[in-house]
Amino acid sequence: MLFIVPTPIGNLGDITYRAVEVLKQVDFILAEDTRTSGNLLRLFGISKPVFAHHKFNEHKTIKSIIDKLAAGQTAALISDAGTPSISDPGFLIVRECIANDIKVECLPGATALIPALVNSGFPSDRFCFEGFLPPKKGRQTRLKELSDEHRTVILYESPHKLLKTLLDILIHFGEERRVSVSREISKLYEETIRGTIREQIEEWSKRPSIKGEIVIVIEGKDK
Repeated sequence: MLFIVPTPIGNLGDITYRAVEVLKQVDFILAEDTRTSGNLLRLFGISKPVFAHHKFNEHKTIKSIIDKLAAGQTAALISDAGTPSISDPGFLIVRECIANDIKVECLPGATALIPALVNSGFPSDRFCFEGFLPPKKGRQTRLKELSDEHRTVILYESPHKLLKTLLDILIHFGEERRVSVSREISKLYEETIRGTIREQIEEWSKRPSIKGEIVIVIEGKDK
């Protein structure tokens, strides 16, 4: 059996009792970064074999993992922060488990997109989550398509690309489209800035450096 276990995106108190229990019970743990996850596991007194499972090795290690699970072992998959498979490794191993009749159970837990969506004040009954935009090829085409989306649009972005992405949004969505930018969700310096795309560019241009994980929420196009 494979458990998909969300880990805190900031505040370590956000981990659930059930997540800790599962991590203590499984035979081994698959981690995106064994050093990062090692700190978390030590904090909660979890001592289990931990193996690296990330986008650079998942295709090479998937067979050996499936063999262990098929033989009766249980494993937990965790990422550096948040829910595995949401803009993180996880899809491939879940698909292979299903194909091999291995039970998969995903625990509910932390993910950045939902707090950012709720904090935006935009409609949250229907939304479109795009994760990270393509870095180069297809980026402008994707933004052009999203500009006609009537649902609220959610993007992930790295801090050093935030201004570039806001400028790209300006080109395709217009300067009056409202945008909410959330940074460092659940951490000490958490903040959410709301305003038009023009106001967002003016605000973030004032800052000499931008740090932390970024979630951009864009109001849907008026019908």
